[in-house]
Amino acid sequence: MNLTLNIWRQANATASGAMHRYELEGVSEDMSFLEMLDVLNEKLNAEGEEPVAFDSDCREGICGMCGLMINGQAHGPEVTTTCQLHMRSFKDGDEITVEPWRADPFPVVKDLVVDRSAFDRMIQNGGFISANTGSAPDAHAAPVEKKLADLAFDVATCIGCGACVAACPNGSASLFLGAKITHLGSLPQGQPERDTRVVSMVGQADAEGFGGCTNIGECAAACPKEIPLDVISRLNKDLRSAMAKGY
Repeated sequence: MNLTLNIWRQANATASGAMHRYELEGVSEDMSFLEMLDVLNEKLNAEGEEPVAFDSDCREGICGMCGLMINGQAHGPEVTTTCQLHMRSFKDGDEITVEPWRADPFPVVKDLVVDRSAFDRMIQNGGFISANTGSAPDAHAAPVEKKLADLAFDVATCIGCGACVAACPNGSASLFLGAKITHLGSLPQGQPERDTRVVSMVGQADAEGFGGCTNIGECAAACPKEIPLDVISRLNKDLRSAMAKGY
């Protein structure tokens, strides 16, 4: 395939950025999107130009580092991570626009790389269980209702990629927060800190500058792990309960 790529280039966090246009030939439909960018960077290196900076790690769809806006969609046209998106999703002659996550709490570091440490700070403010539970217990030692165990496992698949924030017109992190709150709030180990957790994490989200949720649903539609929208309802319910108790 022959492609035209419009890619956001920005030298650093304080520099002004702009779209740059590249023509790329001979792209195989079996390449992943990141492999296609690798081919572009090899071409740029050969021509004496600086390669495009982008983030990736596992390239297996489990870490979320690779997030990009592709033609205005978080992770591109398929419900998957960018590293698992293949070029067969495009066709010969396509023009593809590639941008970093578009959200103030995710400042651009360089080109397509953004700083997602705001998520880390939210986790540090409650996305954990501080009680020492010792070594791994027997599976039956702490009885958990099956539907709650299944729910906890399902929402724990959130990889913190930030697609929900990038897709949301408000730049809300509510789906990410809802997944973490629902995960820990569904298990016995998470109950002692349930109220302080939700208040602290939501407070940190506000401090980071994430927007409020208005139930548009773009977050769930863009999520590569298909976290359901109802985790936001659980988040709001826990927050109201904690505030009613005076937390």
